Amino acid sequence: MNYFALVQQLASGMVVTVEIFVLTLIFSLPLGLVISFGRMAKNPVIHLITKFYISIMRGTPLMLQIIVVYFGPYLVFGIPLPQGYRFIAVILAFVLNYAAYFAEIYRSGIESIPKGQYEAAKVLGYSKAQTFIRIILPQVLKRVLPPITNETITLVKDTSLAFVITIAEMFTAAKQFAAAESTFVPLLVAGLFYYIFNLLVATGMETLEKKLNYYR
Repeated sequence: MNYFALVQQLASGMVVTVEIFVLTLIFSLPLGLVISFGRMAKNPVIHLITKFYISIMRGTPLMLQIIVVYFGPYLVFGIPLPQGYRFIAVILAFVLNYAAYFAEIYRSGIESIPKGQYEAAKVLGYSKAQTFIRIILPQVLKRVLPPITNETITLVKDTSLAFVITIAEMFTAAKQFAAAESTFVPLLVAGLFYYIFNLLVATGMETLEKKLNYYR
């Protein structure tokens, strides 16, 4: 077996995996916060739209969502798919999916804050925006970090679903090499990579959680 070729192919797939992971977090974390506001909105139209959106994203497989995002524009509207749209479709599907999960995490964190803190901030002259940014948000971030960590670890593993529209991320590259060389080694190496990646993510999140533990 050509180990140099194996490392080269897996490294190429690893770059794609990390790109999907990082871009998904960059866009889905703030989008999830925005969606959580819609989910808690008093306006019934906004509330129902965001609730339905979250229900669809959480109730259907991510693999199906990737397929719909990629093939939907052409099959439904007849829009030709531009060059390089495969990767964009993967990122878009991942962001929309994970934003829905993060929205529910944010919502549970925000709603767990006692109402008395809002009233006290109002008495002290804080506006709604100031109250949320200076008082509520720091507490919410501390409370939602553990469930966000769980979703982040799941995201690392879900990046392998990009294969459904032939995006050659880490696991796809490993499968291709394993099939070509008739060996199980590339899959074991890919599994080790995912384990190490998740271990680093979990360690980083744990460190951040300890720093935010201001009650200690």
